[in-house]
Amino acid sequence: MKSYRKELWFEVPARRAFINITPQVIEALRESGIREGLCLVNAMHISASVFINDDESGLHGDLERWLEKLAPEKPHSQYAHNVGEDNADAHLKRTIMGREVVVAVTAGKLDFGPWERIFYGEFDGRRRKRVLVKIVGE
Repeated sequence: MKSYRKELWFEVPARRAFINITPQVIEALRESGIREGLCLVNAMHISASVFINDDESGLHGDLERWLEKLAPEKPHSQYAHNVGEDNADAHLKRTIMGREVVVAVTAGKLDFGPWERIFYGEFDGRRRKRVLVKIVGE
C-alpha cells in the first residue's frame, strides 16, 4: 500500500469564506499516483472546516445565514471562550460543519456523486491555515 501526504495552505482575507478546494485535491491525487484507495482531507485548525456539498452560490449564502443563526459572531460577550479573543463562534461553526471528509478513489479519480465538491470553510480568517490531504491505496 502507498501513502501520500500534502498540505494546502490558505490565507483568507475575510473572517469567513467557503473555498472550493476540489481542484487542489484532484492535483494531489494525480501527484500520488494512487489509483484505488481513500483520500482524507481535513482542516488542521479548530476554527476551520472541510466538507462536501454543491458549488452553488445560493447554497453558500444559505449555509452562511444558517451558521450565523446557530452561532452568531456578535455580541462577542455572549461566549465564555471569548476572553482575550473573539472567535468562539468560529469554533462552534467548525463543530457543526465538521473537521474532515473521506472520498473513495476509483480508477485514479475521486469517486463523487454528480454535484459533490470539497470545500474549505473558514470561520476565523485573516491568518495562514492549512488543510491536510492524505491519500492511501494502490
